[in-house]
Amino acid sequence: MEFIFVLPGWEGYAADSKVLRNALSRPNGLRVQTGCYYLVDADYTNDEGFLAPYRGTRYHISEWRNGCAPINHEEYFNMKHASARNVIERCFGVLKKQLAILKSPSFYLIATQIKIITTCCLIHNFIRREMIIDPGEVEFDRSDDVDISIEDDFIGSISSSDQWTHWRDDLAKQMFDEWRGRRSH
Repeated sequence: MEFIFVLPGWEGYAADSKVLRNALSRPNGLRVQTGCYYLVDADYTNDEGFLAPYRGTRYHISEWRNGCAPINHEEYFNMKHASARNVIERCFGVLKKQLAILKSPSFYLIATQIKIITTCCLIHNFIRREMIIDPGEVEFDRSDDVDISIEDDFIGSISSSDQWTHWRDDLAKQMFDEWRGRRSH
């Protein structure tokens, strides 16, 4: 529920992959440690460091309501992917709820808007870290015992990857098989 990298200033119609390539290529840009990954939406390519859902397969949480269970590993993976990505959407919702300046259109210069957005994300993170209860979110469930080791081996570019797609397929099949095993007991 915290922002780890913010890159405001792009037009809303800019292609997601173009923004991501720019974020990775900046001197102090986005760094993805090898062996780690971010969940991305279907507009991105499935590549090392960026785990996308299956395209053309049920994805949105609402599609599984009313007892509609996933029927294969791709649907199960997409259901879990969507559930995890909802945390990101909730984070944006909390940010907008906390800081009213983000609720309406801004008439400041673009350079000022970029600073406002970055500052709001920093304030949000500060609140999350320093306050016992986040006033923007009733449910406060953050783990403080996560150990992240920092190494110098980072992913520096994106492109379509068959190896990463096979890894996602294996992961999805394993997740689905484990889920079916739990349901049968």
